[in-house]
Amino acid sequence: QVQLVESGGGLVQAGGSLRLSCAASESSFSVNVIDWYRQVPGKQRELVAAITSGGITNYADSVKGRFTISKDNANNTVYLQMNSLKPEDTAVYYCHALQRKLLLRYDYWGQGTQVTVSS
Repeated sequence: QVQLVESGGGLVQAGGSLRLSCAASESSFSVNVIDWYRQVPGKQRELVAAITSGGITNYADSVKGRFTISKDNANNTVYLQMNSLKPEDTAVYYCHALQRKLLLRYDYWGQGTQVTVSS
């Protein structure tokens, strides 16, 4: 079982930056993908950014050019650097890990961290 612990959320003014961290209990090579989702009340959780075990990244159109996902393999940590933040980026951000073993799929979620961007 993979445990994920997020940190780094908070309150920031529009145009500011935050860096979220997701510390995993296992090596990032043991999971296929680690990604960040966000959710606002009344809406579905949406994918923000993803990084595979091989380092391939993917971003939602709404954050391309502003957010960067990266990982530190030595510390089993994935980061989400968020720049040029907008009020519409306000949400609870969740770290998620997808692990495939013997044709089975396992999904793990962190507890979430609140990001609030004031205008």
